[in-house]
Amino acid sequence: MQEMASSSLQTNKILFPKRKQRTQAGTSYNCPQCGKSHKYKSKLDSHMKIHSEEHLYTCPHCGKSFRLKSYLEVHMRIHSGERPFTCPQCGKSFKHKHHLEKHKRIHTEERPYTCPQCGKSFKHQQNLVVHIKIHTEEHLYKCPQCGKSFTRKSSLQGHMRIHTGERPYSCPQCGKSFTQKSSLEVHMRIHTEECPYTCPQCEKRFNHKHNFEAHVRTHTGEQPYSCPQCEKSFKHKHNFEAHVRTHTGERPYTCPQCEKSFNHKHNFEAHVRIHTGERPYSCPQCGKSFNHKHNFEAHVRIHTGERPYACPQCEKSFKHKHNFEAHFRTHTGERPYICPQCEKSFKHKQNLVVHMRTHTGEQPYSCPQCGKSFKHKQNLVVHMRTHTGERPYACPQCGKSFNHKYNFEAHVRTHTEERPYTCPQCGKSFKHKQSLGVHVRIHTLEHPYSCLQCGKEFVQKSNLEAHMRIHTGKNSYTCPQCEKNFMQKSNLKTHMRIHTGVCPYTCPQCDKSFKHKHHLERHTRIHTGERPYTCPQCEKSFKHKHHLERHTRTHTGERT
Repeated sequence: MQEMASSSLQTNKILFPKRKQRTQAGTSYNCPQCGKSHKYKSKLDSHMKIHSEEHLYTCPHCGKSFRLKSYLEVHMRIHSGERPFTCPQCGKSFKHKHHLEKHKRIHTEERPYTCPQCGKSFKHQQNLVVHIKIHTEEHLYKCPQCGKSFTRKSSLQGHMRIHTGERPYSCPQCGKSFTQKSSLEVHMRIHTEECPYTCPQCEKRFNHKHNFEAHVRTHTGEQPYSCPQCEKSFKHKHNFEAHVRTHTGERPYTCPQCEKSFNHKHNFEAHVRIHTGERPYSCPQCGKSFNHKHNFEAHVRIHTGERPYACPQCEKSFKHKHNFEAHFRTHTGERPYICPQCEKSFKHKQNLVVHMRTHTGEQPYSCPQCGKSFKHKQNLVVHMRTHTGERPYACPQCGKSFNHKYNFEAHVRTHTEERPYTCPQCGKSFKHKQSLGVHVRIHTLEHPYSCLQCGKEFVQKSNLEAHMRIHTGKNSYTCPQCEKNFMQKSNLKTHMRIHTGVCPYTCPQCDKSFKHKHHLERHTRIHTGERPYTCPQCEKSFKHKHHLERHTRTHTGERT
């Protein structure tokens, strides 16, 4: 108690440095019982009623009694409902004059209470009193369970509910309960649809003050939270706090069931739902439920069609923030995710995660039926269709179905003749993105796939896999009719046409069909007159590659 009194005295000395001199300079009236001094005799007389327990003024409605008449008058407004103090700007009324004065500062932005040590100003005196304790290092209220201390009693009471699990504030409409009264007040705005915070620039409205303040920063560009170690700055406090933990390694949120720890509270809460099975976010239109709020919000946009993330450079808009951020990097060229082993950089974090498995050899996705494992989740999903027979992608023109979206999209282009992937160096276009990627290596001379046994390099992964069978002696693909073995699946597929007689490549001009694609391409030159093979010495051109090779020997003198 003595410690609390001395701390309070220390705060008062900072807040009111002239108070002592004033009472010493003039006449003071001291209470004979407790020694408290008063500047005016009337104040001493009023104070003495505390000791005498004299209550002269009694409420005729409830019988409650008061020492001062003014206290009774204020109390009577509870029964009468009178609110005599009205704001001249918005018309809101109050029972107490000091509540009106507080409220008016919302309109005037006046902050009359200034800290004498750091100059920070506040709208309310109580906020200044709490702030002063930062300088005096007062923490008067200590938790008896974990020892954490607080400058406010109310903060300690709120903290204690973490230990007790008490949630005393319940919503009268949906029954949801909260540990803090302020949290209930914010929650009630969901039911009332009240949005008291309006952006002065775009007039967007918010029901949370911190959401409003964060939004305003999108206009001002302000990033008020700076990391003291790397000087990186943030718009949001929680992002700043989470970032600081990357330096400290702190993971303050621990799962009580499996003891896994997290540095983000929302990740911890989402993880706990794995154990509880809780899915608290339900779509009001279709009833589908989610355990992550961001998944729920993204789902709702399917119904509303909203695309809230717009690119400032090309005006393309997105439903998901991460898709927008990934798109924006196509303009900036930024590749912020760097592999710590080979320093390869990526635009997307998930791509780095997947890439790391090439170093670790991790294959975290296993088939529950045959046990085959995969590096990519999507590969497992596609693989599972080999067991279920599912082919979810059907061509709208010919009805052919596919178990892989990529194969379906590639097939559709056989009808549309679309070739959306164009080489930036030579302008050649392709139906498949993968084909463009392989083609570009002709210009870059890149051979990214190396044999671990003999060191031979390849442009395509499939070529390396086929080459590896030379070392292993394994022929994976066997013809079911003649039992001939092949190293590559594509070679077996081509061979099968001998038995089936299928000629899938048809000339659009004369309807002649071929078993092999390159035979169709060679035949098409009869109609187009194209001569794509040019001699580098005399510039004579040819329809067929072997004709160019034979011609080249006339320059080199080579005989075969």
